[in-house]
Amino acid sequence: MTKTVNTTSPSRIGELIAAQRRAQRGRLRIAAAGGAFVAVAATCLLGLSGWFITGAAIAGVAGSAAVQAFNYMMPSATIRMLAILRTGARYIERVAGHEAALKALARLRPQLFDALASAPPAQALALSSGEASARLVQDVDAVQTLFVRLSAPWALGAGAVSAALLAGMASPMAGLMLLLAMGLSAAGSVLIARRLAAPAGREVQIATGVLKDRLTALEAVSPELKAYGLDRWAAGEAAQAAARLDRSQIVLSQAGGWMAAWQATVTGLAVAAVVPATLGAALPMTALAALAAVMGIEAAAGLVGALQQNGAAVEAARRLDALASAPSLASSPAPSEASLVLSADGVQMAPPIRLGLIGPSGSGKTTLAERLVGLRDALADEARLGGLDIAGVAPDDRRPLFAYAAQDIRLIDGTIRDNLLLAGPAEDGALWRALEDAALAERVRADPAGLDARVGPNGERLSGGERRRLGLARAYLRSAPWLVLDEPTEGLDPTTEAQVLTALDRRLKHSGQGLIVVSHRPAPTQLCDRVIRVEGIAEDGKVRLTVTRQLAPV
Repeated sequence: MTKTVNTTSPSRIGELIAAQRRAQRGRLRIAAAGGAFVAVAATCLLGLSGWFITGAAIAGVAGSAAVQAFNYMMPSATIRMLAILRTGARYIERVAGHEAALKALARLRPQLFDALASAPPAQALALSSGEASARLVQDVDAVQTLFVRLSAPWALGAGAVSAALLAGMASPMAGLMLLLAMGLSAAGSVLIARRLAAPAGREVQIATGVLKDRLTALEAVSPELKAYGLDRWAAGEAAQAAARLDRSQIVLSQAGGWMAAWQATVTGLAVAAVVPATLGAALPMTALAALAAVMGIEAAAGLVGALQQNGAAVEAARRLDALASAPSLASSPAPSEASLVLSADGVQMAPPIRLGLIGPSGSGKTTLAERLVGLRDALADEARLGGLDIAGVAPDDRRPLFAYAAQDIRLIDGTIRDNLLLAGPAEDGALWRALEDAALAERVRADPAGLDARVGPNGERLSGGERRRLGLARAYLRSAPWLVLDEPTEGLDPTTEAQVLTALDRRLKHSGQGLIVVSHRPAPTQLCDRVIRVEGIAEDGKVRLTVTRQLAPV
């Protein structure tokens, strides 16, 4: 049996975003059409309003005869129609654009999480929980700009054309001057964005990740910080990270202010250039051209907003690409059996054999266990699984062979049932049997909610021993040839330890599973047929082993 590991290109996030753009093409086209219609309607509305007000004023000054002859019904009706259409088009643009963005982001997050979870261990474990959370939340939110702002170029183009045409009705030169002013506006905005907004936007995304990472780290040790009176120090650390974010956001806001000031300046220049260009035209047409110039520059507002957020979006995409892109792995064979050979003496072991790993703290016992189950990168010639060197077996092919209870138990903020079912689907009867074998059933039955009792964030409503036993029960529920337990009775009193080990022995005899147990305590290793001492990690990174209790080869 072979398994091909999917490869990813360096622009994996770009591929994911492009795929979502294709999936949301219909909504994005509606948003673009709505944005273009808004720009046209707004330009025509303001231009026509200026023409109408100026014409009505001139008619009023000319006398009652001119007033009677002035047709105010058609312009006023057209103005009302344009106002209604602009409002409706704006609503359609916003709904379609944001719906497309939100649907795309809802699909991107699971894909990115899957990429992180299935990445090689060295990459998946490199990110702290705070940094990973920042990328999956803040960075993905920043990427929505790449969807919402797709209508900006269409709005700019439609607004520029309509404004130039309206100004050109007064004078062709006025239309040309307006086009030049709009080009100047766009060029200046791009320059300001590159020099000021883009660097600030990138720094905002980075500083956000740093702040969330720091807050997560401090929150994880909050009881210790309180016990040692380090509350003020922790607050200072958080404030320092927050100050960096504040500074970057201030610079980004200042860049937005410079862009707005530039837009206002160009608007004044455009009006100053367009009005003289209409020399000889009727006064109402001059008013139409002047207001068209204002709206022509205003049509670039969407582009300016996109430029201001572009730096953050680009940096977010870069950070997400590092999250989504994993090194290419060639096809590798999968183990056809669960036999295990460690480098200690080459003896082949297979379930239901029980193996104990002992040794001083920090010698590499947990490292070896994590390499076996695929939570760390395995080294060549350190162990063989199913006749294959584990370094050549993909982690996804190794993990189904092991049910693992880690030394550091991690629980989700849910119920007892939620945490148990992480091992896979199971009926309530199986859940209760696992809890019985972990000596935790009595505690769960005492809670009125039973299996639906909530454990709190990372199990904070449970004691340390209860959290460990819940982790054991979860491992018991996974059907795998090997059961790997890292310090399964650490923190338990002797009576509870004896109950857990007696139930474990009974369960192993019934299930036929093999056991690999890591422990400093002698009682768990008394269950084992074979004990290997972990001496430490050699210079080449391999774990050094010594057999202390022999077992005849299988």
